[in-house]
Amino acid sequence: MEEKEKEKIFSKRVRAGKRTYFFDVKSTRANDYYLTITESRRHPQGDGFVYEKHKMFLYKEDFDKFSDALHDTIQYIKSDLMPDFDFSQYNAKDELEDVGGSDLKWD
Repeated sequence: MEEKEKEKIFSKRVRAGKRTYFFDVKSTRANDYYLTITESRRHPQGDGFVYEKHKMFLYKEDFDKFSDALHDTIQYIKSDLMPDFDFSQYNAKDELEDVGGSDLKWD
């Protein structure tokens, strides 16, 4: 197996209007795993589009801290800042897609 094929293990894509988020599990040469989170934003340019990408790397030692902080922050927004807002209007199953094994390259 080539190094590039071995590197990407699993991927989830979340489409959100002009933005798309990619959650990719990758492996190191030492068979350790980490997560990359990529935000890709589409901008018109000329007759087509360009994509602006922002990427962050999340390592195993930070998974629980990151997950807890993200959950707490979202709950704070939902409960304290916007308690009357109906967030369920954004629950579209087709917005979340598995793309494991695809040929998408975001590096």
